[in-house]
Amino acid sequence: MARHVGTGPAFLTVDAPLVYPNPTGARPVDALTHVRFGKFHAGCHPANLTKCPRPPRLAAKFVERGFRLGWEGLHQPPSLRLIAEVYPHPAMVRLFGLSERIRYKRGRVAERTLEFRRLQRLLQSCLREHFPKLRLDAVTEALLRATWTKSVEDQTDAFFCALIGYWHWLHDGARTEVLGDLATGFILIPRL
Repeated sequence: MARHVGTGPAFLTVDAPLVYPNPTGARPVDALTHVRFGKFHAGCHPANLTKCPRPPRLAAKFVERGFRLGWEGLHQPPSLRLIAEVYPHPAMVRLFGLSERIRYKRGRVAERTLEFRRLQRLLQSCLREHFPKLRLDAVTEALLRATWTKSVEDQTDAFFCALIGYWHWLHDGARTEVLGDLATGFILIPRL
C-alpha cells in the first residue's frame, strides 16, 4: 500500500463496508440507501459481521498504518490520512443523472458487456462535465475504452470510487452527502 499511497496526507475511498458493529442484519446506513435510492434500484446489500467479517479487519489495517475513518478535515492542517466508504451505484445515479442504476454487475455476458459500454460512455461524459481539469494517464484512458472483463470491471469500479473521493476533496465536502455516521457506518455520495 505505501508504494501507491505513500506516507503523507491521503484520502482513500473504498467500495466496502468499513464500519459495522452489528453481528447480523443491516446497518442503519444500508437501510437508508434503500430509502433514498431504492426507487433507482441502487440500495446497498446489508453488511454485518456474520456475512462479511473481512472489511473491518481491512479497516483496522489502515488504522494501524495511520489512517482514520472519516471524511472531515481534508484541507485543514495538519493534513490527514483518511479512509471512507463509498458505494458506486447511488453515486452513478447522481453524477450521471440516471433514473435507474446501470446493470453491469449481473446477467449474461452479452448484456453485461452492453451495460458496461454504457457505463464507460457515461463515465467519459461525467469526466468532461464534472472533472474538466482532471488529466488521465494512458492506462486509465485505455481502461475507459477496454472491452468488458471482470478485471476491467473491477478496475473501472476502483477508478469511479477514487472519483467519488476526488469529488469530496475538490469541493471540500460541501457537495457530498454523508449517509450514516462513524459509529454505525457511513457512505459518501456526491451531491450535484
